[in-house]
Parts: sequence; structure tokens; C-alpha cells
Amino acid sequence: MTKQIMVGIIGVGHLGQYHAKHFSQLPAANLVGIFDSDRSRAREIANKYNTNVFESLEQLLDSVAAVSIVTPTITHAGIAEQCLQAGKHVFIEKPITKTVAEADRLIQLSQQTNSLLQVGHIERLNPALLPLKNFNLQPKFIEVQRLAPFTTRGTDVPVVLDLMIHDIDIILSLVDSPVKNIRASGVSIMTKSVDIANARIRFQNGTVANFTASRIAKDQVRKIKVFQQDMYATIDLSLGMTEVYRILDDKIKNPAAILTAPLNQDGVHRQIVYEKPAIKKTDALQMELTNFIAAINGEEKPIVDGVAGRDALAVATKIHQMIIEDLL
Repeated sequence: MTKQIMVGIIGVGHLGQYHAKHFSQLPAANLVGIFDSDRSRAREIANKYNTNVFESLEQLLDSVAAVSIVTPTITHAGIAEQCLQAGKHVFIEKPITKTVAEADRLIQLSQQTNSLLQVGHIERLNPALLPLKNFNLQPKFIEVQRLAPFTTRGTDVPVVLDLMIHDIDIILSLVDSPVKNIRASGVSIMTKSVDIANARIRFQNGTVANFTASRIAKDQVRKIKVFQQDMYATIDLSLGMTEVYRILDDKIKNPAAILTAPLNQDGVHRQIVYEKPAIKKTDALQMELTNFIAAINGEEKPIVDGVAGRDALAVATKIHQMIIEDLL
């Protein structure tokens, strides 16, 4: 029988309010209360979701088994360390911490206290990505674009850690190989930090991934294009649309194919098969938090554990450092 987990939320700003919404609705979670340095905001969200406001983090930790940390990145390490030292399971929004050393410290603490450490890389659960599980992915080249109009929210961190890290995490999960080398460049335009960045990652298995991230764009673009032998896929994360082109032997019948065309290559008759997999609309945050509770109960593995969150941060940090050194 699934055990109900007593949960608290630390930080109920723009994103934290949705954590409160979902935890208040999950049968396997009991939203015990909220702690936020903004007391009026905490009371507002607590009243909305019929839960309690705690006056201190210590008081909250005395009443729960697990927490969701939805605070500015610079505070992640200190808050998460306190929670893990108290033996609490921790869900922490991306990036896991500001530095790799801080992430390593949290991973070590989670192992010492036998506490779950999970990171909120929500794009892993984008509905447009899920159909890729039905294909044998062996990418040779990947092109990624993540562009967004400028807003003041999120500018406390550089664009690599704000936007590109989403795609770094996705690609690290798709390419089962260590990173071999990285090349990167970028510029600052609206802020004192890097606002536009490009990175090229080569993996040890030969896969190359090219990333572009910008927060100075006219329109929002979130696209991934995957190229491999006999297959090309394009994933639009904003529109929730996936398109796949495959080259198949003409003897293979594919009822899901919308369009086929003959192709003579090396004397072999082949067909180009275009597929547009059906996309099931889901609430990615709800799925993440449901997975977090299930992982605490030992029913599932965390979608993005602390080590995966640390690995994405390590690559993102190296890219940012390379850009800064190039700008000096």
C-alpha cells in the first residue's frame, strides 16, 4: 500500500505556487505547509490551497518527511543541505545548485542520510519528447535551439544556466556517452551576464550536439533536431509536435506512415517514411512531483536524480566559463 508522504514547500513564488497546487491534489502527498521569506505571499498561497504557514524552516522540517525547494538558485545549496542533514527527501528545481562543488556536497549528504535528492528538469517530460522512446536512437548530430523574449525573471543567472541547461540535460539523457570536448561562445546584450550563447559538444562515441540559447529573441523557439543513420527527427517543444522521417526497406510495411516514396539507392529499393506520432498532452510538473513521491515510496526511480542534475550543471558551468574567458 502506498504510504502518504508529508510534504512541505520552501518558496512559493511564480513556480512554487504550482508545486503547492499539485501537492495539494496528489493522493500520495499530504501538503503540510509552506515556508517563504515573504510572509504575505506564503499566507496567500497557504489559504488558496488550505495548508499551513511556518514561521521558520526549522519548524517546517520538524513536520515533514520531504520538501520541494523552489527558491533562487543562489540559495539552493544552503537550504538543501539543511534539509538533507535533517534526513528529509529533497526535490529541488533546476539548476541543482550554483556550483558543481555544492552539487557534489548535496549528493554526498543524500547518500549519507539515505535521502532522495531529485532535480526538477521539467523538459525531460515534455510530451513531444516522449515518443522518441519508441525509436532506436543512435544520434550522429543534434541541433538544439532555445530562444525566448527578454524578461527580467531568470536574469539572476546567465542564459546557459537559465535556458540552455534544459537542453543539456535532455541531450545527456539521449546520448549514452561521456563528453569528449566542448567549444562555446556568447555575448552580453541586455544584462551584465551572458544573454546569447552557442556551444558545440562532441561526445566520446562521436555524436556532436550544437546548442543555441538566447533570451533576446522576438519569439519563443524550443526545437531539437536529431540526425542519425536512416532517421531524422524534429521535436518542437513549444508546439508539442514530433515529426520523424525514416528510411526503410520497401518490404517493411508501416501502417503508421502518412507518406511513403520509393528511393533507389545502391540498387536497393527503399522508402522514405514520414510519421507524426500522436502526442498525449500531460502536465509535466504534476508528473515530476508524482514521480518524486513514488520514488520516495520505492515505487519508481527518480526521473532526474542528483547525479544527473549535477552532470547537467557541470557541462553548463564549463560552457559558461569558456564564454566568459573568451569575452575577457
